[in-house]
Amino acid sequence: MKKLVIAALTAISLAACGPKDGEYTFHLLTTNDIHGTYFDSTYINSDTRNSLIAVKAKIDELRGQYGKDNVILIDDGDFLQGDNAAYYFNYVDTTSKHIFSRMAEYMEYDAVVAGNHDIETGHAVYDRVTAELNAAGIPFLAGNAIRNDNGERYFPEYTIIKRNGLKIAVLGYDNANISAWLNESLWSGMKFHSLTPLVQEDVDRIIAKEKPHAVIVAVHSGNGNGDGKVLESQGLDLFQSLHDVDFLICAHDHRANTVNKEDICLINSGSHSRNLGHGTLNISVKKGKVVAKSIDAELIPIDKSVCDEQMKAMFHDDYLKVKAFTLREIGSLATPLYSRQAFAGMSDFINLIHTISLKSSGAQVSFAAPLSQNGIVNAGTLIYNDLFTIYPYENQLYKIKMSGKEIVDCLEYSYDAWIQNPVTGGGHVLKITNRPDSRNGNRRWSFIGTSFNFDSAGGLNYTVDVTKPYGERVKVTSLADGTAFSLDEQYSVALTSYRASGGGDILKKGAGIDVANINDRVIDTYPEIRNLLYDFIQEHGELSSEIMGDKALLGDWYFAPKALTAPLLAHDLELLFGE
Repeated sequence: MKKLVIAALTAISLAACGPKDGEYTFHLLTTNDIHGTYFDSTYINSDTRNSLIAVKAKIDELRGQYGKDNVILIDDGDFLQGDNAAYYFNYVDTTSKHIFSRMAEYMEYDAVVAGNHDIETGHAVYDRVTAELNAAGIPFLAGNAIRNDNGERYFPEYTIIKRNGLKIAVLGYDNANISAWLNESLWSGMKFHSLTPLVQEDVDRIIAKEKPHAVIVAVHSGNGNGDGKVLESQGLDLFQSLHDVDFLICAHDHRANTVNKEDICLINSGSHSRNLGHGTLNISVKKGKVVAKSIDAELIPIDKSVCDEQMKAMFHDDYLKVKAFTLREIGSLATPLYSRQAFAGMSDFINLIHTISLKSSGAQVSFAAPLSQNGIVNAGTLIYNDLFTIYPYENQLYKIKMSGKEIVDCLEYSYDAWIQNPVTGGGHVLKITNRPDSRNGNRRWSFIGTSFNFDSAGGLNYTVDVTKPYGERVKVTSLADGTAFSLDEQYSVALTSYRASGGGDILKKGAGIDVANINDRVIDTYPEIRNLLYDFIQEHGELSSEIMGDKALLGDWYFAPKALTAPLLAHDLELLFGE
């Protein structure tokens, strides 16, 4: 009899914890790829930019409109990289609680998901932020990061949010392609699995275990084409195949959009705190069970001028610290740097990167691409912020072994991504197209490919004949010092950790190099390239064209024949950059 009474009381207790009959509406708010846009200023001038401080103002408005308990706030990754503030609290002030951890707690995020650029910061940073977020009650999710030692998850794969008697499961996953971009030291102890079929398997298991009333999946993966062929962009692959999931949050590709179906909605809020993703979930409950659901999704533009003034004041001292760091004078520049010039041939901008790579490593050849598509550093005093224009990412420098043939094959592959095949009179040299701007709908000229994969070489004398087909364009005459160049000889090549790990497919597809076993080719590794750049400036004080582009070190290259390419390149650059 006693057992029956206890059982009855337990049943009553469980029923009391469940949802009451009625209609429920929840509002899912999402951010992704904020890339360190914590503050509403760039530290350099008074111009207002998009920021988390402005996002918070909109969130407050919506929480007031819908009721705080009816709002769920999730970030879908890439929040620890891309701005001076992120860099400062990642690597300079490593003892204070990270500013993102504090802002996420203040904004009351319900969960955050790891992005590839968050992993790029290294164990010391993301392990610290993980602990800080967990202490604040904010789970840091990345369910496809599987430990090597025991096969368990390095990060949790899900969390359960309980609101008004309803249980909402939130599953989070990082990008599956991390090993192709980042050196293993940054993600040591784990591997990142494909999101298919892992996500559906997790959904099924978690539904069976937790019996949630709604399911949200957040993946730091691009939308993709839905053809199952692109590991870094599995969004539409999941969208077309997932079942029993209400919302799929995507990220990574900065493609702001929503896709609505009757049983699932996709949300990608874009990047840099420009939009807030908004999903609406209506649930009908009868006799303690969900009998009907309806969903919808939209993007809410953020007014960058409307900020949470209390939040702005609370973090003002942090802003001042970052500003002082950003404006610190570090040297001078005798001539302005324009990254756009790197697309037409040798230029001070890309020569500087080649010079640093070759001198720091002692390599014979270097590969480098302009990472700022339209970066400009004016002549005069250099401040620390200029380093982020010249080199915006936290890539290390590697020196590896490559044959002469592999070097040429990589250059052939690289140039094929940014020049026409082949070029004829009256056309374009560069692979550019006139297409609508996703931000405003106006048409503009842009590269078809991604310019951070447009590698040229330092340390060689060579030409790129644009009238020839792929495989016959690049002709290397010698090393920079005049030494004969041989396709069969082995050379030391300096390149970024991103490239060495397979980023851009230049090594893998260009020369058939097994990037999974790149360590077999590694001669040495060096600090982050931005730090090497800083040391170089400290050594020389003022940078001149002669210091940045010594031809005895770099050699020379150009597009041939010059009579054909010179006017076409000038016109292409005018179309791209308007000057």
